[in-house]
Amino acid sequence: MSIPTMMRSIEIVESGGPEVLSETQRPVPHPTNGEVLIQIHAAGVNRPDCIQRQGHYAPPEGVTDIPGLEVSGEIIALGEGVSGFNIGDMVCALVAGGGYAEYVTAPIEQVLTVPSGLSMLEAAALPETCMTVWTNVFERAHLAPDETLMIHGGSSGIGTTAIQIASALGSRVIITAGNNEKCQACLNLGAERAVNYREEDFVAAAKDFSGGKGINVILDMVGGEYIQKNIKAAAPDGRIVNIAFLQGAKVEVNFMPLMLKRLTLTGSTLRSQSISRKGEIVRHLKKTVWPLIEAGRIKPVIFKEFPLNEAKEAHELMESSAHIGKIMLRVKK
Repeated sequence: MSIPTMMRSIEIVESGGPEVLSETQRPVPHPTNGEVLIQIHAAGVNRPDCIQRQGHYAPPEGVTDIPGLEVSGEIIALGEGVSGFNIGDMVCALVAGGGYAEYVTAPIEQVLTVPSGLSMLEAAALPETCMTVWTNVFERAHLAPDETLMIHGGSSGIGTTAIQIASALGSRVIITAGNNEKCQACLNLGAERAVNYREEDFVAAAKDFSGGKGINVILDMVGGEYIQKNIKAAAPDGRIVNIAFLQGAKVEVNFMPLMLKRLTLTGSTLRSQSISRKGEIVRHLKKTVWPLIEAGRIKPVIFKEFPLNEAKEAHELMESSAHIGKIMLRVKK
């Protein structure tokens, strides 16, 4: 197929609210050594995209300023040194930016075959979300079968994915969410206990759920006052992982229980990690998570899709927190 020179894309005109997202024309990128060019079918909308739009999460040096961290589509060109994939392959990929567009380049290490049984829209919901869950919950926090996992924001894209992966691998899951509809959705996905944080204290619920032992692993994207509460809710030798701080990263914390319980407090971002490190995570997903997806035990939860030119509306929905699961952009018409 002939590759155009220009493409539709979404740019951030200036730092600000969703209204600063604007459709524009950009040159189609060219794959360099070890990269493929993907004609994008769909792209995931993630909270880091909103943070970038606000001016607080700049792309790494040399990476396009077009937002978007995960895509699905068709490989239409190969860079030098690429093996294992061919032109015409349907794939999904993690990218460091550029997902809100018609074409994007991706390092071959960060490309995955679309799992059998999934649509291209569903496949685009996997890379950033699954990799974030895997590296934080299973690599950094070492969640083991029969251990307990608490997920704050259980109804988010990250949360709904973490529930399913952890449950499928034999862990017991408790979540927090902001209303009863979200709580029920999480229970339907495999969580054993759901806490409406507007009506119930999650520390007390965690103690009850764990038989008084506390929670082994806590995945938190809230921060703020949750930081101290997580320490209270954690079991001895527990691991607490922060992947966002929606209520703030600067708080006063009593760290004495951290020492007395021998807790690990950690966190990470995915975007800035090396291509080789991301490739390592991809290999773990291929081995452990992709078979579960193809067996039907894990399935992306898609809340709503928008056409590419409605990225503003997609960001408004993301920031309303009214969604359950993933918000997507459909790119290919």
